[in-house]
Amino acid sequence: MEFNVRENPNALEAAEIAKILPHRYPFALVDRILDYEPGKWAIGRKCVSMNEQFFCGHFPGQPVMPGVLLLEALAQTGAVAILSVPENRGKIALFAGINKARFKKQVTPGDVVELTCELTRQDGPIGLGKAVARIDGKIAVTAELMFAISDSNQ
Repeated sequence: MEFNVRENPNALEAAEIAKILPHRYPFALVDRILDYEPGKWAIGRKCVSMNEQFFCGHFPGQPVMPGVLLLEALAQTGAVAILSVPENRGKIALFAGINKARFKKQVTPGDVVELTCELTRQDGPIGLGKAVARIDGKIAVTAELMFAISDSNQ
């Protein structure tokens, strides 16, 4: 399925994502939200460039995006869905746990990573999301991400 991101009313560019998430360079890891439904799911994109700081040391001569940063990018994608709900605006979503993380494909410079996170359960401020990162339709990472919603001043 192909669609024009700029014509999608739910698509968000970097400046719009920054209005929802507190992350800033070099830790803003989602370049664009392609679509989302508040409180339900989000689809994001990360364009991986050789200019990323982490490639200086991970690994010289064989650049690979660290798995922990892929998990963070997936979590930030899910956080857009969580924090776009009106009662959560201005709050932050913190990691509460990571379950069943599996790394199936290396992410290297030039890759465009599609990030999806579906919120599967929420009890009060604690919730769970099912996350998948894909490159050219092939699964690179899967995980269950637990989150805790918190006021940003705590």
